[in-house]
Amino acid sequence: MKNIAQLFKAAAEAELIHAHNHLRSMGLIKTSTDNVKAILDEKVYTSEMYQQMIEHAKTEGDSWSIKSLCYAYEAGKVVARLFENVLKNIHEEKEVDIFVCKVCGFIVENDIPEKCPICGSQKKVFKKIDCKDQI
Repeated sequence: MKNIAQLFKAAAEAELIHAHNHLRSMGLIKTSTDNVKAILDEKVYTSEMYQQMIEHAKTEGDSWSIKSLCYAYEAGKVVARLFENVLKNIHEEKEVDIFVCKVCGFIVENDIPEKCPICGSQKKVFKKIDCKDQI
C-alpha cells in the first residue's frame, strides 16, 4: 500500500512540475502580486462555476456531489479572503503557520479550530503545510 501512496504523491508532484513548466512557457508566472491578483480573478469565476454545479447536483439528487461541491465552494471563499489579505500586506514579512482540513480543504492560519467550520471534522484532521518539501 505504501508504494501506491508514494506513486500517487509522485504523480501529483510530476503534474505540478508540468503545470509550472506550462505556465512558465506561456509567460503566466509573474510577480507575486500579479500571481495573487490572477488567483483572485480565477476565484470569482470558480465561485460562479461551483454555484452552477451545486444547483445541477441538486437537480440530480446527488447528495455526495452536493456535499463535495459545497465544501470546495466554502473553502474557496476562505482562500480568496486569505489571498486578499496577503495582497493588502504583500510587502510585510509575517510568519504564520498554515493548516488545511484534510476532509474539505478549509485553510486556517495559526490556530486550528476544535471543529472545522465547513465540514465539522475534528481538530486532528488538519495538516500543517510546510513549504520546505515543496517544489
